[in-house]
Amino acid sequence: MELKIINTIRTNNFNDEHIIQKITDMWKSASTELSEHEGNTYGLYYGYASNYQGDYTVSVAIEGENEGSITIAEDTKYEVFKVNTDEEQGIFKTWSENWGKEKDGQLERAYTYDFEKYYPDGTVDIYIGVK
Repeated sequence: MELKIINTIRTNNFNDEHIIQKITDMWKSASTELSEHEGNTYGLYYGYASNYQGDYTVSVAIEGENEGSITIAEDTKYEVFKVNTDEEQGIFKTWSENWGKEKDGQLERAYTYDFEKYYPDGTVDIYIGVK
């Protein structure tokens, strides 16, 4: 799968006091291009320094190619988690549950590419790369 990167930031879930603002600003600046896009939209996570507690890169992306596109190998294994979009913090809650599963040894992450897949119908799935 080829993903065209629209906007990118580097952050940390636990040591970046401005994480919410940075992510909000990243999505806002991508909104002009996204408003003309009719397909799936992605929140792509990669460039992990270590695990979920370390620094990482997050990008807004859509399917397609450009100079800064990223290719995700077709044979990458994923566990897919459905987000309850009726909950205001549904995405954060799903990520928190995944961190707990990892901590408890129930999820062995690969730390290559993970992504949130936003479908045009409003549903969201989180794909976690696993070993």
